[in-house]
Amino acid sequence: MTKEHKEKSRAVVIGDIISDRTSRLFAHPYTQIGVIVLCVAWFAIGLRADLLTAALSILAITLTQMVLNGQYDREIEAHRRDVAMHAKLDELIAAKRGARNDLVGIEERDEEEIVELKEQVKDAIEENDGAVPADLTSVSKAVDKAAGKIRKAAKTRRAASRGKRQRKAAGR
Repeated sequence: MTKEHKEKSRAVVIGDIISDRTSRLFAHPYTQIGVIVLCVAWFAIGLRADLLTAALSILAITLTQMVLNGQYDREIEAHRRDVAMHAKLDELIAAKRGARNDLVGIEERDEEEIVELKEQVKDAIEENDGAVPADLTSVSKAVDKAAGKIRKAAKTRRAASRGKRQRKAAGR
């Protein structure tokens, strides 16, 4: 048993295994063809359509939950790998002499801020004819300048939002 399975109850582990195998089985094209053949045979025999509709509805809901269960487990695993990768990168940045520690933990910032920092770094590299500056001074300055602009823009947005809330509260 893996560490993740040890943290789950036995019933959950068994349910995960059943969900995984069942969702894989029903995702196979032959199984899908089999369901279509079953439906055609159902009507050919002359059985009641409402029973087939109920059975297929229950099957669809159950399979959807099984697939979502598997997706949730994969997302947890992907998140764990992402956190590990960021820890490794942070260690490399911190260990490298001359590397700037400003970018350690950048993944925790807002996406807009990260994009802006990336653009500033790209611009600094382009200013040096596509080469990364040996001392990274211009990149460092560009990143610091971008971070300052982003902080100022965020502060302005917060102030505008606060003013809007105050005006709305005063209008009540």
